Amino acid sequence: MRLHPGQVPEHFLSAVEALTHAWRVHAVRLSSGERGFVTLSALAWDPLTAPVLPYRLKDRLLRAVVGLLEDGRAWAIDFRRAPHWLIVGATRSGKSTLIASLVKELAPQRVALFGIDLKGGMELSLFEDRLSALASTRTEAAQLLAELVAETEARMQLCRSAGARSIWDLPAKLRKVPVVVIVDEVAELYLMATREDKAEVGEISTNLLRLAQLGAALGVHLVIAGQRVGSDLGPGVTALRAQLAGRVCHRVSDAGTAEMALGDLNKDALGAAQRITLAEQGVAITADTDGQWIRARSVHVTPEQARRAAGKYARLAPTWPGLRTADEPTEGVYL
Repeated sequence: MRLHPGQVPEHFLSAVEALTHAWRVHAVRLSSGERGFVTLSALAWDPLTAPVLPYRLKDRLLRAVVGLLEDGRAWAIDFRRAPHWLIVGATRSGKSTLIASLVKELAPQRVALFGIDLKGGMELSLFEDRLSALASTRTEAAQLLAELVAETEARMQLCRSAGARSIWDLPAKLRKVPVVVIVDEVAELYLMATREDKAEVGEISTNLLRLAQLGAALGVHLVIAGQRVGSDLGPGVTALRAQLAGRVCHRVSDAGTAEMALGDLNKDALGAAQRITLAEQGVAITADTDGQWIRARSVHVTPEQARRAAGKYARLAPTWPGLRTADEPTEGVYL
């Protein structure tokens, strides 16, 4: 619709709810991608009631189709578009299912997967066959993150010596395998009980932030997940959040977590996240680098399906330390 002189998109936004009832549709969404115009999209029904993935060709590297968007398109977590992701959600909100769907989609790709799960590895141990390393204690997490920072610095030096601005600009024979680090229950990394914990937490916080700041161009990507991710965990979490361009917010138990995930992006997105009900397991608000938000729902992946996928592609997990370079043959790997 073309705007008349004096009109702004907010004039139409205030009428969206009335239009939803007048047109008797599930929802009306408003967007404005061009000066002087707004686009009204009417959704006749809710496609997230029972998400079914559309047929698609083989996905490209570092892109995982994990569910369905509210407008009927496939929901993809694309690390080449948004290199790092924050995923929050309360118990039984769908957060773990989303991570399972993500790993299931990444498993057949030529990607090195690392896990940090301070709940004794209960969640990420499902995928252990496909993981190059799994840290289940904070001490192990600190060691793994320090090693990954060293790997990132080595990649930086490699790019510098080759005159490349990223690993994607390197010749194929020099290009290193992309890395995805999945951190579940990130709050556990920042909890301190003793003075000795403070130094370890500081080291972990610094290394996570370094991976977020340096990793995008060097093929090192973060997925930070948790039930509670608030500013009360300390300035390190807030600084890390600023580096996580991709956001996913399921139903949460406290407003602070929703604020941390979406508050700096869009107030309407924050309100939509807080309206997700207990019955809407798997439903989330997602946003990435374009600043737009949309409701989405991940497909249901059972623990057994996740375990089978990890076992099937276990041979693709690079050994750690020392990731293979892209010119080393590995059966079933594609770029």
